[in-house]
Amino acid sequence: MKPADVLAVGTSIINWQMFGLLLGGVVWGTLGDKLGRIKVLFGSITLYSIANFANAYVSSPGMYELIRFVAGIGLAGELGAGITLVSETLSKEKRGYGTMIVAAVGLFGAVAANWISKYGWQDAYKVGGGLGVLLLFMRIGTFESGMFKNIEQAKVSKGNFFLLFTNWVRFKKYLCCILIGAPLWYVVGVLISLQPEFGNALHSTQKLNAGDGIQYAYIAIALGGIVSGLLSQITKSRKLIMMIFLLLSAVSVVVYLNSTGLDSRRFLWLCFFMGFGVGYWTLFVTIAAEQFGTNIRSTVATTVPNFVRGSLILINLAFVALKGHFDAQKSPDSMIVSAYIMMAILTVLALLALSQLKETFGKDLNYAEPL
Repeated sequence: MKPADVLAVGTSIINWQMFGLLLGGVVWGTLGDKLGRIKVLFGSITLYSIANFANAYVSSPGMYELIRFVAGIGLAGELGAGITLVSETLSKEKRGYGTMIVAAVGLFGAVAANWISKYGWQDAYKVGGGLGVLLLFMRIGTFESGMFKNIEQAKVSKGNFFLLFTNWVRFKKYLCCILIGAPLWYVVGVLISLQPEFGNALHSTQKLNAGDGIQYAYIAIALGGIVSGLLSQITKSRKLIMMIFLLLSAVSVVVYLNSTGLDSRRFLWLCFFMGFGVGYWTLFVTIAAEQFGTNIRSTVATTVPNFVRGSLILINLAFVALKGHFDAQKSPDSMIVSAYIMMAILTVLALLALSQLKETFGKDLNYAEPL
């Protein structure tokens, strides 16, 4: 492959996986409410494990895109089903601890993937597929949610994705759940991933490695997930801790965008700081799961994080448009100014969305959403 084609092909592969995540979020979410959380958990793990192992043997970009699309569908289901299952199984006073562990431990997979990839991408996919199978065996013996069993035979609409759009209050709540998570993917998907562009804009003194930056960010996200989850249990407030972390993430981005003359070491520690600031992934998914009734809880908990991931497409388009606008005005700092504006917009939207959501700590989740 020509060097000039690498970026275009790589972007296409990522987009196909993202499309798989969006589609899979809806499919697995509705199935989780119709067939049960356990079936989705096992189905999603099986699908992405097979896809990851098959990915080690692709021989063309087209085949790579197809396999990543299938893997995206599989990957979309596990987190939402897991969070829903834990939320409905543990007591309302303790469920925050369970969801905290599920999401925080899961994010360490990205750290392991970056480390294993240094030994070759084929081996990385083989190990990923093997670990998925191991996880599958570890999940054997997991029990279905009692709340789901209570409504399984009830005459209520279960897994109806469109139920989220038939009522303004419900739709507004759903949209707010998505908006509070958007800054996270902007930080990881734009501010950290777009190297060497930001390195050049910040006049870095060394070549910056985006892969290592993402690894440090994900370690910090996992740590932040543990801390934010613990604090929400201690303070008995999801919203308060979510607000604190949204503000902390904004501060970390300001520090990053003011760090001219970056070297590799400083870049990695800034990635760690920004990652910790957006370490509310656990809290954000927990809030989404606790906002809705049992008959559409899996649908919400699975689609919301995947739609947040998908929002990166719109965020990228907006960022490129802003940069193009300032480039046309021959602004010497178009990259930095655009980054500031995007973070400000996303943070304000997230804080406004958070203000519209009700506190869910200790909320009784044993109810169904009406038509």
